[in-house]
Amino acid sequence: MARKARKSSGKQGRAWRWRLVALLLLVALAAGGWQWWEYVHWAPSRQAYPVQGVLVGEEDGEVNFHGLRAIGADFAYLEASRGAEGRDPSFSRNLAQIADSGLQVGAVHRYDPCVGAETQAANFVIIVPRDQALLPPAIELDATAEGCESQVSDPEVESELTTFLNQVEGHVGKHALLKISPRFEDRYRIARRIERDLWLQGDRFQPDYAGRPWMLWTANSQLHTDAKSGGVRWVVLQP
Repeated sequence: MARKARKSSGKQGRAWRWRLVALLLLVALAAGGWQWWEYVHWAPSRQAYPVQGVLVGEEDGEVNFHGLRAIGADFAYLEASRGAEGRDPSFSRNLAQIADSGLQVGAVHRYDPCVGAETQAANFVIIVPRDQALLPPAIELDATAEGCESQVSDPEVESELTTFLNQVEGHVGKHALLKISPRFEDRYRIARRIERDLWLQGDRFQPDYAGRPWMLWTANSQLHTDAKSGGVRWVVLQP
């Protein structure tokens, strides 16, 4: 009898432990779900950053710019061109649709260090109109020269980028922003070498990898809003 009682007690103990493990797992899943929900709905406060906006490209599909304006966006940057030949097929459509939304708008070029400055500038100039109403263009610096077919030295990267900036800025009539990723800055230290306003990234946490103050900050790369299904890249302006 004592042996049976011990077996029964052991089974009850194991069952209790499994129930405890299941409960702890459920609590962890609920906490994780809440953290995810809080993360994808988080944006910096308006009090701290009165001017906020979005970055939009082909990956975002159809965008309701009036809806974005209604939830508090003040501006939108549109991905326009990349390298020597790449163009965002949604750029012209987005530029037309944003016209009466009340949003200020700017264009983004994704820079390719493997390609010459003049051909990249020509690609940008063809697709982006010369319009003083546009915000300063943003040059996305993310890809490095390690994958180029021909070797490109660090000084060449800086020299070609400077040439590209001069040509693009001559077209638009204003200085460009450098939209620098952490890996590009870590590789080339370009924020310290070319004096332009900066656009940095860092979900929820203010970025400091450039070594000097930023003008724009991608504060949430997947903000969920009522204006669009899925996430949008939410950007704030330094007050």
